Amino acid sequence: MLAWTILISFLGAAALVLLPAESRRAARHTALLTALAGLACALAGAVQYERSAASGTPVDLVNFSWIADLHIHFHLAADGVSITLVLLTGIAAVAGVLFSWNIERRTREFFALYLALIGSVYGVFLSFDLFLLFVFYELAIIPKYFLIAVWGSTRREYGAMKLALYSLVGSAMVLVGLIAAYVVSGAQTFDLTELAKYHFPAAFQHWAFPLVFVGFAILAGLWPFHTWAPTGHVAAPTAGSMLLAGVVMKLGAYGALRVAMTLFPEGLRAWQNEIALLAVIGIVYGATVALVQRDLKFVIGYSSVSHMGFVLLGLMTLSKIGLSGAVLQMFSHGIIAGLLFAVVGRMVYDRAHTRDLTELQPMNLSALAPFAAVTFVIAGAASMGLPGFSGFIAELQVLAGAWQVFPRLTLLAGVGILVGIAFMVRVWIKAFFAEGDIKASAIPIEPISMPERAGALVLLGTTVLIGLWPGLLLNLITPTLNSTLFQGMVKGGPQ
Repeated sequence: MLAWTILISFLGAAALVLLPAESRRAARHTALLTALAGLACALAGAVQYERSAASGTPVDLVNFSWIADLHIHFHLAADGVSITLVLLTGIAAVAGVLFSWNIERRTREFFALYLALIGSVYGVFLSFDLFLLFVFYELAIIPKYFLIAVWGSTRREYGAMKLALYSLVGSAMVLVGLIAAYVVSGAQTFDLTELAKYHFPAAFQHWAFPLVFVGFAILAGLWPFHTWAPTGHVAAPTAGSMLLAGVVMKLGAYGALRVAMTLFPEGLRAWQNEIALLAVIGIVYGATVALVQRDLKFVIGYSSVSHMGFVLLGLMTLSKIGLSGAVLQMFSHGIIAGLLFAVVGRMVYDRAHTRDLTELQPMNLSALAPFAAVTFVIAGAASMGLPGFSGFIAELQVLAGAWQVFPRLTLLAGVGILVGIAFMVRVWIKAFFAEGDIKASAIPIEPISMPERAGALVLLGTTVLIGLWPGLLLNLITPTLNSTLFQGMVKGGPQ
């Protein structure tokens, strides 16, 4: 069922292209049905995997020769890590369509590019041939660029081009590393499971690991290569921001884990401390910069950099608790950041026509748009990592794993959490709960629509469900860390 997520998404995009240009209603419903079908396949695949692969071993979905001369296969497979992120993609896809229900300009083209991006993301998470993974990774760049450049807002051309350039530079680094691994291994294959069995020379790993890891981690918002993220988030339309924070940044973190850390464990250990330091700098820096921003979207954009720092820190712990926390944080941040961007972009900006905190302060949005205010407060609490939400379990596991390896850096990460609480409280007060005169604002506020309410409830329900019952995902993630793919990486794993 999982392989169908890719096919369904691209078929949905093709169906949208064939629709008449004026069929906006049909385009919306086609996009929603496609996203729902993809999510249904992801859920069915997750249930099927949990029942049949308790050992965490990857399960083949599709595997046939694609480019025979280069021994490249169209190889799709899934384990607990990839399934967790496929589920995230399905949920984010459905919510993004619901929050884009108001798109009137070139609706057909918007949703066609949207579904093409979703299909590419599914492809990355399910590809176990590294050349195929790279192809899907590159395919995602095209719709990302046009969604921002055509339907974006603040400096949209600049934001789209900056994102594309950063992505292309990172991709070039990854491609060099993959080709080098292909040649050095002599295995004549790009298959992940086969390459993972080969012991690359230590000298080779010491330069190949940072090349591939940083190439992917650029898209994950690794400091100091993070600057595309806030700019891209601010420029993107609401669904674009939701996908950038929700799933696109996860492509980078997933590639860093799945490829760089799996293939080059000795290089990983050689650079472990440096990467962990950069991750913690990102946590503190992102939170501190968010604290002084006036644009509400920039606040959430820099908070995403901070929260992705926890993902990268968890990866560097090389322990089961830290790695499982990192993967859970990928899922949690995708849901929570997507909801925050949905409130800011659709519920607030499209109605108040400003994101400036000083301009929002006298509007008393808690009275004018109470659903938006309540949703943002709950999402903000989830972003803080309060108990009862998915972020609490994820960050707790990351910090527990980091304390065993980097106790001093863990204390600094704790400072980042405190600053994160401060900037969220500041936003609550200034944007929603400052004293103001509703009549003085003289701004007619459009009621929150049913699609928006449905999208918010889907995302809120997900973060609460995982916060109260984290075993739903940890039962998928943790056994995977016992598989042979992680044997050279995880401390205490199989030897």
